[in-house]
Amino acid sequence: MTRRETSAHGLLRSSSVWRWLVARQFGLTQQMLVFIILPLAAVLIAVPITSLAWHAQLMRALVGERDERAARAASAAITEQLLHRAASVRGLALHVADAATPEQTLAEYAYLLPNFEGGLALVTAEGDVLASSTPSVAWQSRPVAELLDRSVGQREPQFSEAFLDPATGEHLLMVAATVDDRRFAVGAFAPASLARRTVLETLVAGDQAFVVIVDPNLLVLYQTGQPPSETQIALHPGVAEALGGESGATYRAVESSEHVVAYSPVMPVGWALVLEEPWEAVESPLVRGTQLAPLVLIPVFVFALVVIGFGLWQVVQPLRVLERQAREFGWGQAKALEQPVGGVAEIRHLQAELRRMAQRLAESQHNLRAFLGDLTAGQEDERRRLARELHDGTVQSLVAFNQRVHLVQLAVSEAAPRAVQPLAEVREMTATLIEEVRRVIRALRPIYLEDLGLLPAIEMLVRDLGQQTGVRAMFTTERPARRLPPAHEITIYRIVQEALNNAARYAQARVVTVSVAFTASESVFRVEDDGQGFDAPERVSDLAAAGHYGLMGMQERADLIGAQLTIRSAPEVGTTVELRVPL
Repeated sequence: MTRRETSAHGLLRSSSVWRWLVARQFGLTQQMLVFIILPLAAVLIAVPITSLAWHAQLMRALVGERDERAARAASAAITEQLLHRAASVRGLALHVADAATPEQTLAEYAYLLPNFEGGLALVTAEGDVLASSTPSVAWQSRPVAELLDRSVGQREPQFSEAFLDPATGEHLLMVAATVDDRRFAVGAFAPASLARRTVLETLVAGDQAFVVIVDPNLLVLYQTGQPPSETQIALHPGVAEALGGESGATYRAVESSEHVVAYSPVMPVGWALVLEEPWEAVESPLVRGTQLAPLVLIPVFVFALVVIGFGLWQVVQPLRVLERQAREFGWGQAKALEQPVGGVAEIRHLQAELRRMAQRLAESQHNLRAFLGDLTAGQEDERRRLARELHDGTVQSLVAFNQRVHLVQLAVSEAAPRAVQPLAEVREMTATLIEEVRRVIRALRPIYLEDLGLLPAIEMLVRDLGQQTGVRAMFTTERPARRLPPAHEITIYRIVQEALNNAARYAQARVVTVSVAFTASESVFRVEDDGQGFDAPERVSDLAAAGHYGLMGMQERADLIGAQLTIRSAPEVGTTVELRVPL
């Protein structure tokens, strides 16, 4: 995958994440948490941790480089001191030939004695001491013969191996230079003294530093500080490498810290100089203080949290309350926007505008309901007029027509027997027509409602439904019943009538149950069927959009009398229409 393809893939993934967040409809609080607080917290955590890690790695490398240079510098300084002593002894050997006596030569070179704690001497090839700055007995206990054998035929001064001097109780080192084939100049000095002076002058080590100088026989010539562990010198990191002529630095874990180990060889004697110290202890207070620099982000984080908290308190929380009030208002709670939400001035102004809009909407709804009330009242009056005209005109005419047919039937029964049967059929058809017209009259003007009351009228509706459609219709009521205002009764009657028509025409129900219950505070009318059902919308305003105009009319009628209409339905479950009318 190319770099461009990788970038495009990353953008697609980012856009997918964004679409997912939008699809989840995160609120402002969640978005501030996801896009501000969490990234800011991650940055504030990552920056100090990363900074401290980088700082630690940088300091680790710097201390390693510094100690390696220090070890090389100390090794070079010791080497220089060794060569200086070798050159001093060689100068003494060259001066022997010009001096009158060996004692005179030593007297003239007495200024060299501070560098030769073990003294200076002129000896023969057999080891006899010609002259010395210290008692000759001391030279007899030293491995002078081995050094002289090594120096025979050599033009450059030779160094002996370190040995323990019985007289002083410390380790000494001798350097010899050839005068001629029979005589040699020899100087003895303490490696520890030389190393101590050089290390103090060249090494700038911490309080926890450990410095050791080891000869090829693994004899410790000089040591300062406490070893970090009980590791044997031969196994200590850097010793074998320095004895092999290598210089460098390495790291090793010691308990809960990490130490840097720098090493370098000391030429020409083949010693190993090793410097070890915990690199964390090398940092200066100023450098250590720079580690706290990322913590300056903490006040920024606290300030950001204060700002975000202010936003949540003064913006997000009032907006959420206003959203809840608007949702309640959308569900018909007209006074939902009356409670102040607080917050910044813009939110208060928004609530005020919403409250004014709600008032205008309430006025519009009031006017609309008044119009609907008048329209419904006019519709009922028109139905009553039509029912009266049908009852007083059409039905009476049909009844009179039926009677005249009956008289004709009686008159022609003997003269024309064949006409009796057709006339009987005409009478039967007329009776059926009269019953149909009376049913239409009952639908237009519920006579039972006016004469007997609401419950008998509803019971007659249920009975008619069973007789006309074959649906198993049942009616139950809980006594004692009570009469309601005429406007309420006609409205309830129409709602129940519409619910029964829907169950018979559209739901294809087999069983329909109408139940009525009265309590101290309300009357409950419930119509239940086992029909096909439908997806009932959550909001009343969605009824018209879904094509349920009959249900919309039922809701409007319920609103006119201050009743609560609930419609519960689901596909293949059936439908329940419940009307609660407060008393």
